[in-house]
Amino acid sequence: MKKQFIIALLVAGGLWTSSCEKKATAEEATATEQNASEGSAVATNDPATNPNVAGQEEVNPNAPKPVMTFKETEHDFGNIKADKKVSHTFSFTNTGKAPLVIESASATCGCTVPEWPKEPIAPGESGTIKVEFDPVGKSGQQSKQITITANTDPQINQLTIKTNITGTVPQAGADGPVRL
Repeated sequence: MKKQFIIALLVAGGLWTSSCEKKATAEEATATEQNASEGSAVATNDPATNPNVAGQEEVNPNAPKPVMTFKETEHDFGNIKADKKVSHTFSFTNTGKAPLVIESASATCGCTVPEWPKEPIAPGESGTIKVEFDPVGKSGQQSKQITITANTDPQINQLTIKTNITGTVPQAGADGPVRL
C-alpha cells in the first residue's frame, strides 16, 4: 500500500513538472509572437540595449594602448620611528598613444594607503600616486607592494615601499596596560 502511494506521488510530481514547462514555453512563444508582430523584438546581443554585451570598438585588440612609465617603482624610507606615518609620491608618465585610466590601486596591508588620479591621463602627460605608510603596531624590516590596475598592457603594475621600523611603541599585553 505504501509503495503504491509513493509511486503515485512520483508520477503526479513528474506530470506536474512537465506541464509547468509546457506552460512556460507556451507563454514565451506567445510573448515572442507579440513582439514580432509589433516590430519591437529586442536583440539580445545589441550593445545599445544590453549593457552586458561589449561594443565592437571595445574589442579591438590592435587599438593603441596607454603605457605607464614610472620614474621609480621602489622607495626605501630607511629607518623610521614606530609612531610616525610616512608618505612617498611615485611619478609616472603615460608614454602610450591612448588615454590612461587607473581603475584601482591597492596595497598588501591596510597600513599602506595609495591615492591615485581618478581622471584620465592623456598621452605624454604625467601623474602621481601618493602612498602613505602607518607603522603603528609593526616592527623591524617591512616591505609593502602596491598593485595598480589600469587600461595598460600589462594591465597590472607594481610599486614597492620598504622601511625598517625602530623604537617600537610598547603594546598592552600580558603585563597589563601600557602608559605612554
